[in-house]
Amino acid sequence: MKTILIIEDNNDIRESTTEILELAGYKVHQAENGKLGVDLAYQHKPDLILCDIMMPELDGYGVLYMLSKNADTASVPFIFLTAKAERVDFRKGMEMGADDYLTKPFDDIELLNAIESRLEKKRRQEEYYSKSLQSLEKLSTGNGQGVAELKTMIAGRKIRQVKKKQVLYYEGDHPQGIYLVIEGTIRTFKMAEDGRELMMGLYKADDFLGVNSLLLDESFTETAEAVDDSAVCLLPKDGIVTLVNKHPDITLQFIKILANNIREKEEQLLELAYNSVRKRLAQTLVRLSKQFTDPSQFKISRDELASMAGMATETVSRTLSDFKDEKLIEKKGSNIHILDLNRLIKMKN
Repeated sequence: MKTILIIEDNNDIRESTTEILELAGYKVHQAENGKLGVDLAYQHKPDLILCDIMMPELDGYGVLYMLSKNADTASVPFIFLTAKAERVDFRKGMEMGADDYLTKPFDDIELLNAIESRLEKKRRQEEYYSKSLQSLEKLSTGNGQGVAELKTMIAGRKIRQVKKKQVLYYEGDHPQGIYLVIEGTIRTFKMAEDGRELMMGLYKADDFLGVNSLLLDESFTETAEAVDDSAVCLLPKDGIVTLVNKHPDITLQFIKILANNIREKEEQLLELAYNSVRKRLAQTLVRLSKQFTDPSQFKISRDELASMAGMATETVSRTLSDFKDEKLIEKKGSNIHILDLNRLIKMKN
């Protein structure tokens, strides 16, 4: 039996919601204010929390903040109940880590659908975590204590779902931590003065994003955006800095990540400076083949290829057509199937 905690100062709403949930087979704990709700969450660690925003003692934002700072409750799905539908309230709550909103008044179906959907996502997130935590074993060196602590940190964090085209952070934002990509693909890019995009990198499952800016304690120099529906986990700055200072094995791995980033940027600069259009696009396709699970085929738009190769979209289209005629690739829409990777690698300048 799943346990739901409802934190709501309106007695009628709290009691009626409790009745609906109990009839649906949930065990329910009730709190009439934010402070009592935090105490009950610490005591029972519910499977999901429903929380009003405007309350005495401690408002909903304060409740979410307190629970997110506790390792036992940070990953509990959290749904705000609010009579306010202003966009600013939604944005503030989601930035703080809320999972969803229900605008009062809501009906039985809305309530149960929101809860069932969020619990199902929680189940899927646990599967993602299991895969990601297993992949972290490759970071282990020496006694691996640092990796063990990193795994514990990740297990206690909430996964954030990021929709296609949704921005994770903007160039100029200050990092709150580093991101671990759990599922999907995230791209980083810079905007040129003439308005063109230059793609700087693609990050897939198990990649860390934002390491450079966090360790340098500087603002992000790139914008990060989801290429498709993705899932990420934000690891807080203080925790990562503590791990780096405490464990040499973690420090070494982040140094390797930084070194790889620098090498990739150097390769991109050399390609832009010295290579022909054909060779730049060929090398971009080769680089992409190394970043996707299936190296022979992947999905990427012409605009994304253009920003990654530093070319005009029209030039990308013409060159891809040439590659298709030469039996180097097959292309259907945004799907590219590499037919002869070796010839792309050996493309003459």
